[in-house]
Amino acid sequence: MSMEYGQALNQVNLSQVMTRRQQGIEATRHRGRQATSYELRASSLRLRVVAFVCGLLVLTMLFPVLLSAQEKKGQRYKIALIDLMLLKRQKLGALQLTKDLGADGVEVDMGGLGKRPTFDNQLLNDSVRQLYLNKIKELNIEIPSLAMTGYYAQSFCEREEYKQSIEDCIKTMQLMNVKIAFLPLGVQCDLVKKPDLRSKIVERLREAGKMALAAGVVIGIETPLSAKEQVKLLKEIGSPAIKIYFNVADALGAGRDVNEELKTLGRERICQIHCTNKDGVWLENDPEVDMKKIRQTLDKMKWSGWLVVERSRDAKQSSNVKANYGANTKYLKSIFQ
Repeated sequence: MSMEYGQALNQVNLSQVMTRRQQGIEATRHRGRQATSYELRASSLRLRVVAFVCGLLVLTMLFPVLLSAQEKKGQRYKIALIDLMLLKRQKLGALQLTKDLGADGVEVDMGGLGKRPTFDNQLLNDSVRQLYLNKIKELNIEIPSLAMTGYYAQSFCEREEYKQSIEDCIKTMQLMNVKIAFLPLGVQCDLVKKPDLRSKIVERLREAGKMALAAGVVIGIETPLSAKEQVKLLKEIGSPAIKIYFNVADALGAGRDVNEELKTLGRERICQIHCTNKDGVWLENDPEVDMKKIRQTLDKMKWSGWLVVERSRDAKQSSNVKANYGANTKYLKSIFQ
């Protein structure tokens, strides 16, 4: 073997060694890059998992707060008192007392009726009404309804001036942004005892329904009829602006099952509920009223709205407004909110 050939062979071998060494280095670098990439991906995944878990924990902690805020913004059930029953008919003091007793709102009465052509309603006075509107905003409470309780004793089916009273109520509703009016048919228009008045009552409620529909409001009537008969009455009237203002005490007093009555009427026919019984004991002590079951029934019906405390005063302290309505408000809130 010549020296030149040997030198050439050595150079080839050296070149091969260097090539393999370079290949090894590149392979090592590639494996390193792969390992680094894998570690980065794993690290990124771990960070995402940690961030997700942390976010889930934060959401879990905040959920009750968010839910509470949402409920406050638009609660399914709200509790109201009645200024007349608080002995403060159309008095600003009823608003402050409502707030003090923990209720969400107050049903405001339209004033006495007597022999006048319409209600003794001070809320059509701009200055008086503005005081009311300012106060409810300040106290963060609502006026869910206006009540025409003058028709408990006066005859809605016989008074010639009934249209003016309805018009005044609707006008007040519009000015105060109230969507529901309460109209009791009263003792003189009792369709159970005086069925012969039915055609006149239907005729007048059709007229009231036309006025209410044009104004975008609802009139809730209270009658002693069973739920089945009230459904028939509403069909006769034929106005979507006339609904039932359901009274728990009326159903119980007639020996009817409150929950079955509610289901028979159905969600769309009930605009508001007087959610109390006759006087005697507070709601929480009343064996005749199962509020938890009523809540379950209303839940299944998907009904939502205002539950208005009317009576259920303790006979031993019937004149103690704060004690009676404070206790009943607190109890209803414990069940419905």
